[in-house]
Amino acid sequence: MKKVIVLFLLTFSLYVQGQQWPTELLTHPEKTGFRETSTYKQVMGVVNAAIKDSPYAHLTSMGQSKEGKEIPVVVMANPKVTSPEEAKASGKPVIYVQGNIHSGEVEGKESLQILLREILKGDKTNLLDNQILLFVPIYNTDSNDRLEQGRRPSQEDSPIKVGMRPNSQGWDLNRDGIKAEALETKALFQNVIVPWDPTLFVDLHTTNGVWHGYSLTWAPSYHTAGEKAPFDYTWDKILPTVTDNVLEEDGIHLGPYGYFYERREGWPIKSIYTYNHHPRYLVNQFGLRNRMAILSEAFAHERLYQRMASTYAFVREILEYTNENGQEMMAVNQKAEADAINLVKEQAGKIQKGVRFEMVPMPDPIEKYRAYNYLKTVNENGQERYLRSREIVELENVTNYSAFNPTVKATLPRGYVIPQEMAHIAEHLQLLGAKVDTLSKNARANGEVFTATKLEKGQRPFEGHNMATIDGEFSSASNKRFKKGDFYIDLAQPLANLIFYMLEPQSDDGLVTWNFFDTYFEENKIDEKPVEYPIFKYFELN
Repeated sequence: MKKVIVLFLLTFSLYVQGQQWPTELLTHPEKTGFRETSTYKQVMGVVNAAIKDSPYAHLTSMGQSKEGKEIPVVVMANPKVTSPEEAKASGKPVIYVQGNIHSGEVEGKESLQILLREILKGDKTNLLDNQILLFVPIYNTDSNDRLEQGRRPSQEDSPIKVGMRPNSQGWDLNRDGIKAEALETKALFQNVIVPWDPTLFVDLHTTNGVWHGYSLTWAPSYHTAGEKAPFDYTWDKILPTVTDNVLEEDGIHLGPYGYFYERREGWPIKSIYTYNHHPRYLVNQFGLRNRMAILSEAFAHERLYQRMASTYAFVREILEYTNENGQEMMAVNQKAEADAINLVKEQAGKIQKGVRFEMVPMPDPIEKYRAYNYLKTVNENGQERYLRSREIVELENVTNYSAFNPTVKATLPRGYVIPQEMAHIAEHLQLLGAKVDTLSKNARANGEVFTATKLEKGQRPFEGHNMATIDGEFSSASNKRFKKGDFYIDLAQPLANLIFYMLEPQSDDGLVTWNFFDTYFEENKIDEKPVEYPIFKYFELN
């Protein structure tokens, strides 16, 4: 009987959407009745078959993993584009779509292979009319092939075996956006994000198990200290349009990302809560880069073929939208970038921006929120309990905690001075795309200095780090002297908001947080006396 089912599903895949595909263009799930996910070798087999003889495709490598696997980047454009310089000269938006950042969350990897063959060999070549597509179906290459059953129990063994969440160095690649310790993260910044400068970044995931009533949930890039316009455009225009189109075309329900807590709130729940705002998450970092980004989270409890269907439909409709509206999106991003630069030029030393944030409700509730219903019962101890039912219901006016307000602010400077002894800080900022210059002669500056009175580190390691915070305060400083060879950053540049977030000592996800300054503070005996933060915040540099 199993053989009959597999044969039926294979035959269905051959003729899906009226197109008969040769075997080499079928994904491994399609070949196995959606019981198994693709290995690295199988993904590359489909990629190479799809790009073969295509006038629109260029295959390049983002870089190598620890085990020496090339991380494939398929560049698709009409006419063909092979470099960031050609992409920029074309005037077209670059749309980056990534799968498999977590190797147990496989549907992005599989869906991108299907879209790849349809764009290059099928009926979706029109998606290359007005944009340049960068597909990275298998970002976490090494851990993908460490297949084991039971790694993601909420997926109920669909597929039976999946890869590991961290990369082969042990890092969660979706917590690495600030510290950038993973080989994959370094390659992503050096060879994709900085040179190609995507207009939109799309990251494909699977949820960890909340029982909402959507086949896929989404979130935009949370901007926090960044410009609000790219977030507004994504939230108000892209996501509603794509959601409506997927429902109309595919009958699949999409909705806003969020967790709810029926045991805490009772049933029906009153609120949902998104994940945090930190730019360690790549999607969120794009908000500080004045660009748009979308997080995609397939519903873990559906079967693999359903999760592939929802992810496929979501990405397809995003690309339909960007193909039509890419120029408008670029204009929104470019204005946000100009606004960030002008704010520094006009208001440096005069205004404050947030560096620590709390989650708060969006202005408007969700009018209709889909979720699996819960039944109220009482256990043998007389305690109320909630049991999930099979019915999906619509809850009215659910509060959506998907906004962030600052709890701590800091003055926006014109720039920062980094002592030459801390070249590693300058180099790290450059890795992420910041423009860092070197003083050609001795200089003086007016601004603020932060004096730290306490360094506190978390007791439990997170991503190999005991996260740090420092207490202290700013004070004015005049005629501060700096030496020839020290580094300085003029904040009037495109990445102003990201640099600000990374260098401010009180930031909740900056370089202090990730232990970049621990050695300095400890060598200067912060446990015995106040220590001056070594990065000077200047309002005027002469």
